[in-house]
Amino acid sequence: MDDSVAFGSREYLVCFHLLLFARGMDLLSTWLATPNLRLEANPIARKLGWKWGLPFNLALCGYFAAWPLPAVIISTTSALVAARNFQGVWLMRTMGEDAYRHWMVQRMGEARPVVYLGCLFAQVALFAAVGGALAWVSSDPSGRDWIPFGIGVGIIGYALAVLIFTLISMWRLWRNSLSIPPD
Repeated sequence: MDDSVAFGSREYLVCFHLLLFARGMDLLSTWLATPNLRLEANPIARKLGWKWGLPFNLALCGYFAAWPLPAVIISTTSALVAARNFQGVWLMRTMGEDAYRHWMVQRMGEARPVVYLGCLFAQVALFAAVGGALAWVSSDPSGRDWIPFGIGVGIIGYALAVLIFTLISMWRLWRNSLSIPPD
């Protein structure tokens, strides 16, 4: 589905609200997990901060609401990222951002990298396989099949986001662990 929808139309408003909800949940879960963005792995989000991140995401929602397929893909990825964030919010809030980061550095220092990376790649591969299967079985984007296709691609996007941002975060934690004295 390459067609755009008219600004303000019913389809546009549905896509806009879908994006607004999913992106809003991603932002809310991020804010709950790391209000100072110390644990944020996305370098763009860290650079934008909350001051520019909120208007940027609102503009992103307004822009992509005109294209239903990208709106479904972005919404799916954002909802899954928010769910992953909410999974760990309780621990990050209980410990605090700096203590949580220090704790993660310690745990990573105790783990063998091959085990950590093996688990990461297995998780990503399983999510990508589910998304790929869904996209593949609905790959005729004529008609309403574009919705499950978009969800499948969104799941693949989530798997890629987990891989990329976990590796970035792992690199930052590892780099920082070199400067943290052991307990």
